[in-house]
Amino acid sequence: MNQVLFSLTALCLLILLLTILLKKFRQPNVIAYIIAGFLIGPHMANLFHSAEDIEPVAEIGILLLMIFLGIEIDIPDSKSLLFKPFIAQGMKVIFTLGLVMLISFLVEWSWLTGAVIFILLIFNSTAVVSEFLHKNGELKTEFGMTILNILLLQDLMLAPILGVLQFAERGTFSWLRVAVSIAVSMLVFIMLRAIRNRDFLQLKIKDIFQGDHELQVFAGCLLCLGFGVLAELSGLSGALGSFIAGIFIGKQDAFQWLENALRPFKVFFVALFFVTIGLRLDLVYVQDHLLLVSLGTLLLLAVNSGLSTLIFKALKYTWADSLYAGALLSQIGEFGILACSLAYKMKVIDHNLFKTGIAITALSLLISTVWTTAVRKFVVKHAQPLRRKTLYRFP
Repeated sequence: MNQVLFSLTALCLLILLLTILLKKFRQPNVIAYIIAGFLIGPHMANLFHSAEDIEPVAEIGILLLMIFLGIEIDIPDSKSLLFKPFIAQGMKVIFTLGLVMLISFLVEWSWLTGAVIFILLIFNSTAVVSEFLHKNGELKTEFGMTILNILLLQDLMLAPILGVLQFAERGTFSWLRVAVSIAVSMLVFIMLRAIRNRDFLQLKIKDIFQGDHELQVFAGCLLCLGFGVLAELSGLSGALGSFIAGIFIGKQDAFQWLENALRPFKVFFVALFFVTIGLRLDLVYVQDHLLLVSLGTLLLLAVNSGLSTLIFKALKYTWADSLYAGALLSQIGEFGILACSLAYKMKVIDHNLFKTGIAITALSLLISTVWTTAVRKFVVKHAQPLRRKTLYRFP
């Protein structure tokens, strides 16, 4: 117990100091969490011996993050805000797949290596991007909603990707599981389109929960975890299920107090998730493969940023908005890490590729925040104003 208390105390102190320092440079708190995880990890202070020590608890942070997004976001009555993300993500998948196949052919990668690189390229970080948009007051703008819907579509893609990885491990393919995943994904998409007003999900439970904060907390946690379990059982990610739970809670008058009650838990557990990324970062491996990791990180950022910029420009956004969108969607996300970790546990990829993937992911998260801040400061603010019209909030 003394060791646990000492480790957690040191972690909290380190996060506090790094957050204060990075706040002066207007960087997201996520960066402080990753750096703190690296400094206390097995390759530095060794207060935590491995990411597996806290990983099961840390993954709750992603569930809480998504439930808060569901609470805060209003589903707009606008076809363009649903159609544009679908087109944008579809274009990104097609172009990325073609690029990865071409490179795999030229350098003679195996199809599994190409598949993992494809996965890392198409997933962005919901946590980093949503925090950045929220801090700058852009989360509920037309532009912010388009970005967020793209991230949600990426979450929907996690199910078939995990199915492919399971096929690679076992050599068998469950068409039933894939069919269920696709059906549930379509159902979620239709539901997000259908929810436009508070009465759609309003239940007559106000008298039961209103005024009883303990009941609200446990009911909210049950919804968050329960929807996550249902999503996992249907082949989707638990985070997507928590997002749906957040939409449900946000529409209920009986749970108005719950958001403030769960916010401290969300902050703590999200921090733990990104601490695990820092814990996995092996500096010795990075030094031994510095050229590979550096070039891989820069190439990934360039490809993601450039491709997203061109896609947004094709959707009739200004160059300033398109460059900003490209910077926001330049990094590797938490679900890319999840898929990469699963592939390694299934022995689909080897240890070196796993280490390289984690190193590139951590560095892309660190560099992308600096890149996004620079683009917003020097490009967006000196060009045509970003589309900041707040979406209509239904009563």
